[in-house]
Amino acid sequence: DPAYIDAVAESIRAHWTTHGEPERLIFSFHGIPKDYFEKGDPYFCQCQKTARLVTDRLRLPIERWALTFQSRIGSKEWLRPYTDETLKAWGAQGVRSVQVLSPGFSADCLETIEEIDEEHRGYFLGAGGEQLSYIRCLNDAPAHIAMMAGLVERHSAGWPEVTQAAADATDLSSRRERAVALGAAA
Repeated sequence: DPAYIDAVAESIRAHWTTHGEPERLIFSFHGIPKDYFEKGDPYFCQCQKTARLVTDRLRLPIERWALTFQSRIGSKEWLRPYTDETLKAWGAQGVRSVQVLSPGFSADCLETIEEIDEEHRGYFLGAGGEQLSYIRCLNDAPAHIAMMAGLVERHSAGWPEVTQAAADATDLSSRRERAVALGAAA
């Protein structure tokens, strides 16, 4: 959604106003098992497109950003590259400053605050990096709320209003009869 892309790009610009631009920017999306992608799940491609559209808005060259995946569990291989491994590698390679955002999350939560802003910061700094700054999710930003309202309005346009008062009494009666016939308590 163009309004979502604009809202994410604007949140990055606002962060840069306060914290400056980093050497590198990471778009860290929640991971999924790799076999989901291999079976046709479009998530990987949607993440790639989102990051590309945002970086196009920012006019950020490809060498200044990466897309990674966080929060893997279990023994299956998950989508790569992994956020933690990328941060460790960048720290070891001499990258001094990184900013990380999790655009797949609409609001900050344990996986963004504790995993990215705390745990992954430690990985980067421990590997030799100097500064990791977490860019907060859109949360209750006006552009985010307006975008969500627009999505709801677009996707609910034309849906008939259904209320209990307007429901067909005959249909309700026949549903009740079927339920009782199947063993529901009368």
